[in-house]
Amino acid sequence: MENSIRRVVTGHTNDGIAIFTSDESYETIVIPSGDAAMATIWTTATVPADCNDETDGRKRDAGTTLKGGSVIRVVDMLPNASSPLHRTSSIDYGIVISGKIELELDNQVFKIIEAGGIIVQKGTIHKWRNPSSEEICRIVFVLTEAKPFKVNGVELEECMIH
Repeated sequence: MENSIRRVVTGHTNDGIAIFTSDESYETIVIPSGDAAMATIWTTATVPADCNDETDGRKRDAGTTLKGGSVIRVVDMLPNASSPLHRTSSIDYGIVISGKIELELDNQVFKIIEAGGIIVQKGTIHKWRNPSSEEICRIVFVLTEAKPFKVNGVELEECMIH
């Protein structure tokens, strides 16, 4: 598995001794829009998280974000692909692992972020584009629910602009 993702999870015995509870590899799966392939690694139902929750966080139902919780996922942006413009009520940490990604804001301003770069996305309208015609851009995203940004006391809503 050339692009597989290894997930190692720890936990505790009933006596409180640290143990490994899982050591598995996953492939990303192409999403219906066809612009990226993703694999959710873990989610938490709450923030702060509960270390006593024995749920396999990978199996918890989560959208792009998880209301009240957090999500970590691997995203492979496919060559020449782009996402729609969108906004989530979350703080997103994007760590570019390989390739490069173009981050465009709703005012058509953009930046290219290469491998090793880290993006902190704070609830703005944005889209992702892989400028390469050959190379996948792999990004690890950690998304935590956040209070929406307010303009003149009015919360900016989540949206998807096609």
